[in-house]
Amino acid sequence: MTRTTFVAMAALLALAACAAPPPQLGPDGQPLPVAYQITAREQAEIPNRLLAQVNSLRAGSALGPLVLSPQLMAAATAHSRDMAAQNRAWHFGSDGSSPLDRVGRQGYYGRLIGENISETYENEISTLAAWMQVRDTRDVIMDPNARELGIGWYQEPTSKIWWTLLVGG
Repeated sequence: MTRTTFVAMAALLALAACAAPPPQLGPDGQPLPVAYQITAREQAEIPNRLLAQVNSLRAGSALGPLVLSPQLMAAATAHSRDMAAQNRAWHFGSDGSSPLDRVGRQGYYGRLIGENISETYENEISTLAAWMQVRDTRDVIMDPNARELGIGWYQEPTSKIWWTLLVGG
């Protein structure tokens, strides 16, 4: 065996060892989801990445773009933490507050159009895709009167993510 052949075979074996293992399959034969980890870098990118996707969807329906609202983002983040503390995805805070109460506490005085929530292990784009599959949550995102958006999340040590999206007009 020549040296070149030996080196080539060694390189192929090394590459084969680096191949990703096949995904684990669930009982339905579909790949099991992999828990998404929100890194410090991701935290800074999520709001703009989600906003870009929402605006792309809205543009496809000839709707105006949204802008990020710091007040809606603060209310969304607070509610995501509260849902995690309650261990349930729902629209009421542990203190009985409604979405209207929560955005008011953050100094948002625009018209609240709606709130979308999710409990998942997936990233914001997968979560947005799921919201777009359901009429009620899609209608919040695609409301023609919408002007502002806030996204918030809380990731537990188990990797579960609690997402809250608030849309105002």
